[in-house]
Amino acid sequence: MGITAVLVLLNTYPLLVSQDLVFRSKATTLQSSVSVMVNSLSGLDELTEENVAQAMAVVEETGLSRILVTDSAGRILYDTRETGSAVGQYTFYTEVVQALLGNDAFTCQYKDAAFRSRASSPVLYQSQIIGAVYAYEYDTEQASLLEGLRSNLLRLSGIIAVVVVCLSGWLSRALTRKISQLLTAIRQVREGAYSHRADIRGRDEIAQIAQEFNSLTDRLQTTENARRRFVSDASHELKTPLAAIRLLTDSILQTENIDPATTREFVTDIGAEAERLSRITEDLLRLTRLDNSVLETPVRVDVLPVLEQVMRMMSLVAQEKQVDLTYEASGECTVLASQDEIHQVIYNLTENGVKYTGSGGAVQVSLRREETWVVLSVADNGPGIPEEDLDRIFERFYRVDKARSRAAGGTGLGLSIVSDMVKKRGGMAQAANRPGGGAVFTVRWPWKGEDAS
Repeated sequence: MGITAVLVLLNTYPLLVSQDLVFRSKATTLQSSVSVMVNSLSGLDELTEENVAQAMAVVEETGLSRILVTDSAGRILYDTRETGSAVGQYTFYTEVVQALLGNDAFTCQYKDAAFRSRASSPVLYQSQIIGAVYAYEYDTEQASLLEGLRSNLLRLSGIIAVVVVCLSGWLSRALTRKISQLLTAIRQVREGAYSHRADIRGRDEIAQIAQEFNSLTDRLQTTENARRRFVSDASHELKTPLAAIRLLTDSILQTENIDPATTREFVTDIGAEAERLSRITEDLLRLTRLDNSVLETPVRVDVLPVLEQVMRMMSLVAQEKQVDLTYEASGECTVLASQDEIHQVIYNLTENGVKYTGSGGAVQVSLRREETWVVLSVADNGPGIPEEDLDRIFERFYRVDKARSRAAGGTGLGLSIVSDMVKKRGGMAQAANRPGGGAVFTVRWPWKGEDAS
């Protein structure tokens, strides 16, 4: 009876625990995918077939079997099913109904050698439910792992039946230890300890599930760190213009018989702060797209025409600030990127140089080819960058002089956008001080001319 119990346990308990682990993994990954899609739609004031399709077009490929987006009445606006699309029809899936009631829903079944997972979440705009996102995953890969585990355990049971005395206890302890480690890891991660890892070695199915679990927690930790940094940086940066807007509006409301000139001055200041909020938001969205590797398809771009266009745009700004803006270019400077990216990089660096160079100063822009690199440098004769700040100058929201940067209208994100854009194309961005005073920013792209390998 004891041997029978061991064999029964060996063929049931690991499978149940593994299945439960897969359920938890599915719940986390599927709900995370739905959350990403909800975030891409949350900025819309209403959902239509056109704007939903545009928003979903930038969502990273998830590999899900089906994705539905409905409006608040349950009418399908977006459906990824290749045949028999239900766009325009109404759906009454339980998960969709729950989402339209304001609840997140998740179900997972293991049936007919496949995991069938469903998740949904409401789409909110100004605390109002305007629709729902529903995702369905039909996964036979994890099921095959579970079936493989079942087959291996059956074969192992045959061996144990022959050599029961010497192997049964050892195998039971080994399996129990691995499962216990997995369960411990699950509990730790469930409590928010995303840095915890399941230290299970080997090549069996349990070890593979542990590796999948560790890979999942890596992604969760990365997402959580990015979320915390984004919330911290964004809230810190946005609270200043918001506080200014609130102060100005309170001043208008609380001041009796305020004259039109003062009112106009206050409203102008409110508009300036609102414009600053808009710039911060646009830069944050641009960085989010870079973080998600949402980039245009790269093509060969000649940098010189883009540089000339930026110089024409910035010449008027330089004249107003009494800054001497010049540029020079030499060699074939062709890179693999998009024209908008190149424009953004040159514009941000040039604007930064003109903005922080005092009246009577000079900004020199140089474009050249050095062997296998296309090099852009923007140098000024301003105050330069303190040595202790050079290593952090490309960090998001980092400013050498916060008061001066805000007064100049900077968001603290321009150099971060430059660095991220260039790195995504295999290049690098550097900052240094000039020996004679001032700073120089240098960007390098891999050269992609006709003769480049």
